[in-house]
Amino acid sequence: MTQREKALTRLDEAGAPYELIEHPAVFTIEEMDKLGITLSGEVCKNLFLRDAKGRRHFLVVVQKDKHADLRALEKELESTRLSFASAERLEKYLGLHQGEVTPLGVVNDADAAVEVAFDKDLVGNPKLGVHPNDNTATVWIAFDDLRKVIEANGNAIRFVTV
Repeated sequence: MTQREKALTRLDEAGAPYELIEHPAVFTIEEMDKLGITLSGEVCKNLFLRDAKGRRHFLVVVQKDKHADLRALEKELESTRLSFASAERLEKYLGLHQGEVTPLGVVNDADAAVEVAFDKDLVGNPKLGVHPNDNTATVWIAFDDLRKVIEANGNAIRFVTV
């Protein structure tokens, strides 16, 4: 089963309606903008972070145009110094590669070790765009359905102001 199939199967199992669109591989929000993908809804930017000792890992999900202040996030997440996690950690915890980071990566997090932090401005959004663990497609899904899938996996969810 591919990473995409695993993510879509989990959405189907949760009864979460979604729309899937295919597109060339994209690695940045700018590339998504150029393809017009961002015109269809609120595309999410995803940051995979770790604390100073590498004991806690966070997937921070924000609106595409926002810039996250890591120092402010440290306070909100009650964490030690935050930094971007390595490609090795991304693979280990979410089974993903750079350019594929998505909240649907939790389907690969069997231990539910990664804490998911959503920007409060995403709450209730009827149409969020996230990768289905593959950057050659975008899944459009309601925030509430995305949250349901993450909760079903057992990952802690927090809400932050970005």
